[in-house]
Amino acid sequence: MTLTAETLADRSATTRAADTSARILHARFRRLYGDHPDCEVILARIEASLSRHRAGRSADLLALDAEIQALPRARSASGQSVYTFYVDRFATDLAGLAGRADYLEALGVKWLHPLPLLRPRPGDSDGGFAVQDYRQIDPRLGDMDGLEALTTAMRGRGIGVILDVVCNHTAREHAWAQAARAGDPRYRDYYITVEDPDDVAQWETDLIDVFPDTAPGSFTPDAEMGGHVWTTFYPFQWDLNYANPAVFAEMLDVLLYLTGKGVQGFRLDSAPFLWKRPGTSCRNQPEVYWIVEAWRAALSIVAPSVVLIAEAIEGLEDVLPFFGGEAPGCDLAYSNGVMTALWGALADGEAAIAAKLIAAAAARPDGANWLNYVRCHDDLIWNALAAYAPPEDLARWSRFYDGQGGSFANGRAFQTAAGGVPSTNGMAASLVGLEDDPTPDGLAAKRLILLYAIIHGLDGWPLIYMGDEIGLMNDEAYADDPLRAVDGRWLHRPTMDWDRAQLRRAPGSVGQGLFEAMRHLGDAARRLNDLGIAGRAIPGPGGAPAVLAFAREAGSRRFLLLANMSDRSVPVTVPRGYAEARDVLGMADDDDGTRLAPYAVRWLVTP
Repeated sequence: MTLTAETLADRSATTRAADTSARILHARFRRLYGDHPDCEVILARIEASLSRHRAGRSADLLALDAEIQALPRARSASGQSVYTFYVDRFATDLAGLAGRADYLEALGVKWLHPLPLLRPRPGDSDGGFAVQDYRQIDPRLGDMDGLEALTTAMRGRGIGVILDVVCNHTAREHAWAQAARAGDPRYRDYYITVEDPDDVAQWETDLIDVFPDTAPGSFTPDAEMGGHVWTTFYPFQWDLNYANPAVFAEMLDVLLYLTGKGVQGFRLDSAPFLWKRPGTSCRNQPEVYWIVEAWRAALSIVAPSVVLIAEAIEGLEDVLPFFGGEAPGCDLAYSNGVMTALWGALADGEAAIAAKLIAAAAARPDGANWLNYVRCHDDLIWNALAAYAPPEDLARWSRFYDGQGGSFANGRAFQTAAGGVPSTNGMAASLVGLEDDPTPDGLAAKRLILLYAIIHGLDGWPLIYMGDEIGLMNDEAYADDPLRAVDGRWLHRPTMDWDRAQLRRAPGSVGQGLFEAMRHLGDAARRLNDLGIAGRAIPGPGGAPAVLAFAREAGSRRFLLLANMSDRSVPVTVPRGYAEARDVLGMADDDDGTRLAPYAVRWLVTP
């Protein structure tokens, strides 16, 4: 091969980027573990692992890396639709998932995010979040060869695969935990055991229960470990000890191993909990962000096309550092505050709380982006808005989506930490009232399309939760399954209804209306990039209190979204600078542009 000046320049740029990443990795690792006696030994082990995985990276993945390095902002560009689901509930197994590729492509999906599919513990595994083996697939779903075949096939369609990596804890059945229980000192230090019950009580005074009803407390006694093992979530999920550099290295090697199977992104599950410090809630400690920055740097050396997503359902001030501080961190983070606020605004028929959270989300750094969503597999946590709304608002929204007080919603109240208000469970279609109003032109369908039209217009990636595209409703049968009945979140983890999905082709059906709306929204969101729309969403006046208005004006053209959060027609104010703008969405039902029909949305783009 002839080395041209252009080729040499590309190689030089790649080398410089790798050198920068290596310096960041070393700096973060030594900041974390410089006082640990094994610091340099484990750092050398990490360097050897990086070299091995880089050398084993396939030609097509190296080509993908080069493509992203040439267009670095493409990794977090807005409008890349994500579809999230449990494999067994969507398509039985990995082979079945590959067989649904045409359906996903028709929906306009650019990323697949299957919820945990690595080998879980037997029985109750918290929906797969109690991992027994990070290097095996749940045998009910397939094997690693099947995963690699899936990632290859999807990549050929321009679709990337994002995996959940449960980085805070393992199942107690994991080989590391079993070795620890057998007395192996190396693996005992992979977990956190507190021997003195008084010390346990002292820790507990500062911790916040995640599942106060079904799994109160953060410690579980274990005779083999000689004390109480730290278990933030369920007793069978043992928190890893990230104060041990060997744990950091183990999890990094898991990430590198999975990138070699063609995985193009990782959702870092429960990332806020990685570091424990006395006298704190043991969430969002500075070391957590350094760990993420170090992982980002290491992945940038081996697989620079891979994206990292922070699953941090925390206050905004604690989420923003996941994007990175002195060095890059996650490419995206869940925009939990905006999601929750949209539901609050929908309940009230007023936009103020949504506008407040969208304004706060504008604090994200350049080069990073939000994962915007309407629903996910977890509960809707009203306490996440405590810094932005008074307690009476939180309580009212919680009651509303529990179906109280003449509400249109069919949700269910869930547990809450002491002093908070109950969270909400339920599929989006049920929360907007589709059971009572199942017509394609009814207010329930309009509410669901409204919410998705807003998240597609925001800066970031829009996420579609499995079944929302066909109006799939609550799974009331979960209560009849002993393994699921103990966790109310299974209400919104139904099995995909493929008979209903077929109705997306039936003219005039609610399934067709929703599916076509989702596909149209995805196409329109990506077209905004081509139209020169860029920048953060900044709220502005919209006229009536019911109107949510925000603009994105950092590109060559300006964009204004106007959304009516209420069930009544309202006047709308279009700023003078948008007098010549046209509605590129074409989903609003109004007469002369001075009003918005119930739950209508416009996307205005200037010439």
